Amino acid sequence: MCGIVGIVGTEAAASRLVGSLKRLEYRGYDSAGVATLEGDEICRVRAEGRLAALADKLEKTSLKGTVGIGHTRWATHGAATEGNAHPHATDRVAVVHNGIIENFRPLREELVASGARFQSETDTEVVVHLIDRELQLGRDPVTAVERVLPRLEGAFSLAILFRGHDNLLIGARRGSPLAVGHGDGEMFLGSDAIALAPFTNRVTYLEDGDWVVLSHDDATIRDEAGQVIHRPQQLSQASALMVDKGNHRHFMAKEIHEQPEVVGHTLARYIDFTGETTKLPEDLPFDWTKLSRVVICACGTAYLAGLVAKYWFERYARLPVDIDIASEFRYREMPLDKGGLAIMISQSGETADTLAALRYCKGEGQTVASVVNVPESTIARESHVVFPTVAGPEIGVASTKAFTCQLTVLACLALAAGRARGVLSPDDEKTLVHALAEVPRLMAAALRVEPQIEALAKTLAKAPDALYLGRGTSYPLALEGALKLKEISYIHAEGYAAGELKHGPIALIDETMPVIVIAPHDQIFDKTVSNMQEVAARGGRIILITDAKGAEAATVDAAETIVMPSMPATVTPLVYALPIQLLAYHTAVFMGTDVDQPRNLAKSVTVE
Repeated sequence: MCGIVGIVGTEAAASRLVGSLKRLEYRGYDSAGVATLEGDEICRVRAEGRLAALADKLEKTSLKGTVGIGHTRWATHGAATEGNAHPHATDRVAVVHNGIIENFRPLREELVASGARFQSETDTEVVVHLIDRELQLGRDPVTAVERVLPRLEGAFSLAILFRGHDNLLIGARRGSPLAVGHGDGEMFLGSDAIALAPFTNRVTYLEDGDWVVLSHDDATIRDEAGQVIHRPQQLSQASALMVDKGNHRHFMAKEIHEQPEVVGHTLARYIDFTGETTKLPEDLPFDWTKLSRVVICACGTAYLAGLVAKYWFERYARLPVDIDIASEFRYREMPLDKGGLAIMISQSGETADTLAALRYCKGEGQTVASVVNVPESTIARESHVVFPTVAGPEIGVASTKAFTCQLTVLACLALAAGRARGVLSPDDEKTLVHALAEVPRLMAAALRVEPQIEALAKTLAKAPDALYLGRGTSYPLALEGALKLKEISYIHAEGYAAGELKHGPIALIDETMPVIVIAPHDQIFDKTVSNMQEVAARGGRIILITDAKGAEAATVDAAETIVMPSMPATVTPLVYALPIQLLAYHTAVFMGTDVDQPRNLAKSVTVE
């Protein structure tokens, strides 16, 4: 994840920016840079690689400006080069940016047509030129930003510096986190409280859609509609040695809300946003076209990510998938044809059963690929190829962002396989990749149903049991929803394929049974509605998670309908994961359980 720092200060900013950025190194990055106001000019220093390279370059300069912005970049649009490193700037304005500007291509074409000259391959530079154009038209900085923000689509956070304004910094967030630090005669911006810890422990967390105008002594926050709004200050306990919960009550809540950002960074590793194609390492130790099947092994939530991937591989690559829970697979002595591909999925990369399955597969002559969040883990080290999920640290025991980042990687692998095997045409791939690129924005929109879900959770908390139903890729999500509820609220819950309802589970339905139905309006929506009718006929209390079209088309009255944004069917597992996570989370909070460390569970299961 990229890191942002901004200072409106009283002493030289450059070294302070670098010191703060070091506290964000845990987020991952491949280049870094700072920009400061030197007199009436914006001066930038950028470097490819680690922060040490930037520090070395700064030692050879004499930046003394007290107002500045800094950034650590994880490459998205464009390679990890100094030219693509942030800040990006014109003579009038400099910008650092986390996230993805989804509509950068038409904006760039518009700007080029009007005479703008681009210096990088990044999506960020369109923000710079849009603001610069407003400044050229005589707008003041605040008005310029106010006019540009509505034109940007995606999930992002920004920090913006202006030539000739040594008492001004503007920040904005939509999806990606951003916090304001309050000092004495100084104000700060940071991706999280850890970045601000060297300067202050008084922090204000911006809400989604907020933007802020900073001076030495003041922070004026506006909401998405442009109305001035108050956000409370909090005392942060963050230090350089801990991951901070920010303004969230639990790590799980923070990690749920981080998903638009972290999924964006995972996408950046596996797709080319400009060409709208997947991008995998060129030296893969296997050939998609020569595979007759794929074996997937995992445990818990990672297994359910693999179950979704089975649908994707078989549909988009016509590649059969055998998927098994690792603890079962390791003892089945499954016959495997030599030269096949086995994919191991694990958040920690240390899961004992998955590691045993990996070793069995290697012994049977399989090429082993691992999808892990810890590239230095045992599973990663023993694999032939590693596909990191780059989710960042996940502290909550119940997996949230690790799950959606696993899904992101697996979706990209399935599309790459489909292209290589000739199942997907170049146009097909572009359409599907474009859908993936929209996921961070869709996730940010999905999070806005949280107040509704929080209210609903108070009712769900009173139920002794719950049932989750779904079809297609929503079936693994039904399993995941039930698992999450069990893990952290201790309510008994079961997930079923909706078509299986009449083959047994329907016996459980009565007026006390909440039935959560995950049903985006897709080609099998009507089939799911028929199962809802069976539930309604027996007095079951239906909680429907769908989109606007599904809510309108459903012929059954649900007790509660949670409406997601409209999206292609390919990406619904990624986005619909968020409401089921929120439902489990708020139910557990209402019941007073230990959300981050539920009883009897461990983050990394290293024993059989």
